Amino acid sequence: MQTTLTPKIRQSRHAPAIESILRKCVHCGFCNATCPTYQLRGDELDGPRGRIYQMKQYFEGAAANVEMLKHLDRCLTCRACETTCPSGVQYSHLLEIGKEMIEVDLPRSRFDRLRRAAIVRFINSGWMFSAAIRIGQSLAWMMPAGLRSSIPTRQVVLTRHQVKHSRKVLMLAGCVQPTLAPNTNIGASNLLGKLGLEVIELEQNLCCGAAAMHTSEPEYALRQVKQLIDQWWPHIEAGVEAIVVTATGCGVSVRDYARLLADDPDYAEKGKMVTSLYRDLIEVVEAHSDAIEVPDATARRVAVHTPCTMQHGLGLNHRVERLLANVGYQICRIEDAHLCCGSAGTYSMLQPAISTQLKQNKIDALTVDQPDVIATANIGCQLQLAQGNRTPVVHWIELI
Repeated sequence: MQTTLTPKIRQSRHAPAIESILRKCVHCGFCNATCPTYQLRGDELDGPRGRIYQMKQYFEGAAANVEMLKHLDRCLTCRACETTCPSGVQYSHLLEIGKEMIEVDLPRSRFDRLRRAAIVRFINSGWMFSAAIRIGQSLAWMMPAGLRSSIPTRQVVLTRHQVKHSRKVLMLAGCVQPTLAPNTNIGASNLLGKLGLEVIELEQNLCCGAAAMHTSEPEYALRQVKQLIDQWWPHIEAGVEAIVVTATGCGVSVRDYARLLADDPDYAEKGKMVTSLYRDLIEVVEAHSDAIEVPDATARRVAVHTPCTMQHGLGLNHRVERLLANVGYQICRIEDAHLCCGSAGTYSMLQPAISTQLKQNKIDALTVDQPDVIATANIGCQLQLAQGNRTPVVHWIELI
């Protein structure tokens, strides 16, 4: 693409990135073929190429408008388009920049800002979020079926086995996972302990910043990022060998700290260090797969849902399937594995109609081969796919 950026845009700190990303786009439209919202709506403006054109028009002087922001908001940031793109267009980075700049010229309504802020602060609230979920679970029996299905089933919590080893790793607790799926980190910690790694998991349910970043609060997100790094730093200085993240949505955020903090004189080097230490749980466990035994694994059929953040964001596609197959599980056939389930962080709350359509399509695709269980690698996807689904949905570590 040829670009003619306005003087205002050329003077911004984002100008080099905008120029570089736009110039790589060759208008081919391959991205639309794998875009979930384009597949649903069939509208060019709801596909990556159309959104790039809208942002380009804004960067070249078109006025920001509500219609433009509406189409950008419908993007799931699943990054399937980036996997498909033959030119390596960093669409998600351009979208992040475009929305940030457009919202300066066209501030969201007071209601929209309050709604987004409330969602983020609620899921980051710790005890308040936990209390609300527990009340909902206790009263679910008296709620209408539609509302009842949206309340996660309370897990019977596993026993955490504390072990001491010379090799140590940090593990991110996350903001909602300790309440909604505590067995994910407990199971991961217990397994890593058996494999010779001591897990350090801070008690505070600190957020990685992803939720705020995706709801138009980048400054709040950066404060959360720095707070998390400050809590981790003494352990990093003490020599942990990795920072293990069990939710791929959080993992994409943590892996990006080096870029997010590149211009911060106090945190740039710390951001690089965190990025270098980041590991997804699958990367740590698969290195020890020969030492793992799962009784009766061959009797269970598993459909694996690889989250968008895992296959398109982290580039770890097919790794869970391979690990589960290696320990004996039967891996089921699924359809349209590249398409998003519609969770996408806070997207399911901000765009419920599209999210619900995508969820049902994904459940149909995952159950076509009649699995006994669905395994995923991200808390948001796990909760989304469990709603209205007769097939149990778990984090893959629970099968190990």
